[in-house]
Amino acid sequence: MPRNPLSAYGFDSPWRAVLLLTAAMTAVRLAALFLTPLELYPDEAQYWLWSRTLDWGYYSKPPMIAWAIWATTAVGGDSEAWVRLAAPLFHAGTTLCVYAVGRRLYGAEAGFAAMALYLLMPGVQLSALAIATDAPLLLFLSLALLAYVALIQAEPRRRLWLAAGLGGALGLAFLAKYAAVYGLIGLGLHALASKDARRAWSPAAIGAAAGAFLAVLAPNLIWNAGHGFATVQHTAANAAWGGRRLFNFEELADFVASQFGVFGPIPFAVLIGGAAWLALRRRLQPADILLLCFALPPLLIVTGQSFISRANANWSGAGYVAGAILAGAWLMRWRARGWLTGALALQALVAAVFLACVIVPPFADRVGLANSFKRAKGWAQITDAMVERVLAEPPGAFSAVAVDDRFLFNAAAYYGRDVFGDPSQPPLRMWVREITPQNQAETTAPLTPELGGRVLAASLEPAFREEMARDFRRVSAQEIVGVRLDRKRRRSVAIFVGEGFAPQPRDPRTGKPLPTQP
Repeated sequence: MPRNPLSAYGFDSPWRAVLLLTAAMTAVRLAALFLTPLELYPDEAQYWLWSRTLDWGYYSKPPMIAWAIWATTAVGGDSEAWVRLAAPLFHAGTTLCVYAVGRRLYGAEAGFAAMALYLLMPGVQLSALAIATDAPLLLFLSLALLAYVALIQAEPRRRLWLAAGLGGALGLAFLAKYAAVYGLIGLGLHALASKDARRAWSPAAIGAAAGAFLAVLAPNLIWNAGHGFATVQHTAANAAWGGRRLFNFEELADFVASQFGVFGPIPFAVLIGGAAWLALRRRLQPADILLLCFALPPLLIVTGQSFISRANANWSGAGYVAGAILAGAWLMRWRARGWLTGALALQALVAAVFLACVIVPPFADRVGLANSFKRAKGWAQITDAMVERVLAEPPGAFSAVAVDDRFLFNAAAYYGRDVFGDPSQPPLRMWVREITPQNQAETTAPLTPELGGRVLAASLEPAFREEMARDFRRVSAQEIVGVRLDRKRRRSVAIFVGEGFAPQPRDPRTGKPLPTQP
C-alpha cells in the first residue's frame, strides 16, 4: 500500500508538491477574501445582479461569470467574499493545468517552473481576488490546451475522446469570454505550422471537436440571436475604432509597458526575447511552436488594437497560460536558474504587498497604491445615504430612485438589495442621458415618465447634475454626500428630490441633452 494516498491515483512527488503549493496559495487567497474590508467593484456588483436571474447570456458578457456567482452565493450567501469565491478556485484549476501541459511538453522541472510563474504572476494575484471573466476563461482555455497536447501525443483510438474534450472546453471558454476565439486561432495556426498537428486531426476527430464545441455554445448563440446579438455588439464596441483618434503611440507604449507589470517583468522579457532569438536562430522546438501559436496571437493582436485605438492590460490574458509555460521551459532549458529564482522572488514580493493592501487597505495608502483600490471603496456608505432618504419618508412617497452613473446603479443594486429588491419600496432606475441607451442599466431599467412622479435622484457625475435636474419640472431638498476613499480622494454624490420627470429634447446629431438656452 503506498505511503501517500495521492500515489494511488498516479500523483508522484512533483505532482504532490504542485498540489500542496496550489492548495496553500488558494487557502491564502480565500482567507484574504474573507478578511478584506474592500467592497465590490461596480462591475462585480453588476455580475452579482446578473446572477439573480440565470440565463444563457447577458448584455455585455457570456453567462459563465453569473453562473459561478450564483453557485457560490447559493452556498454561502451574498456577502462580498462569497460573490468572489469562484475566482481563486478557477485559478487553482488553471495552475494545475499549467503544470500538466508543461510536464507533458518539457518534463516535470519545466512544468514546475511554469506553474510557479503562473501562480505568482502579478495579473493572477488581482484576478484571483476579484470576480471577473478572465478567471474562468483561463481555466477552460488551459483545459483545452491540455486536451490538445494530449490529442497530438495520443494513439489514434484515444483521439476521438480527446477531440470531444477539447471542443467542450473551448465551448466553455466561449461561455466565459469571447476572447476564447484566440484558442481557435491558436489551433488554426498550429495546424498550418505542424505536420504532426495536421495528422492528428482525422475527419472523425474534427467532427467530435466541432460537435462538442457547438453543443456547448449553441444555447448562447441562440440567446444572442434572440437579443439582437447584444453581447457580441458590446464586445465589438469595446474595440472603440470609431470616435477616437487612430494610431496612438502613447496608448501603444502604455499597453506594452503594462504587460511587463501584468505578466511579470522577467517572464515577459523572456517570452518576447526568447521567441525572437530562437526564431531567428531557428532553434524553436516543436513544443515551442505549439505554445507560441497560442501565446503570441493575443499579444500581437491586442498590441495592434492599442495602437489603432486603445486596449486594457488584461485583453491579452488569453495568452498567459501558454506564455507562462514557455517562459518557465526556456529558463530551465537555458539553465538560467538565477533568473528564474529572481523572477519568482520579485513576483512573490509583489503578491505579498498586494495581499497586504487587500487585507489592510490603509497599507496601500502608505505605499502609494491607494488609487488602485478606490473603486472598491465608498459604495456602501453612499448607498446607505440613499436608503436613509427613502426610509425617512412614508411608504409610497417616492415613485422611483434614479441615478446617473452605471457604477452607482450597480453598487446601489448590490448594497441596497434589501430595500431596492423589496416590491413595496421604490424601484432603482437609471437616468438615460442620451437618445439611445449606452449600457445595460439604461437598457433594462430606464427612468420613464410613468415612474417619474416624485423621484429620489442621485448624481455621481458633476458634469451631468444640471442636465439631470433639467429633466424634472421641480427639484428640491438637495444635499451632497461625501465619502473619503483615502488620504487624497473623496467621492461625492448629489442627492435631491425631482418631481414631474419630463426629459428635455436631445440633440439629434450627438444624442446628448441640448445646452440651456440663454
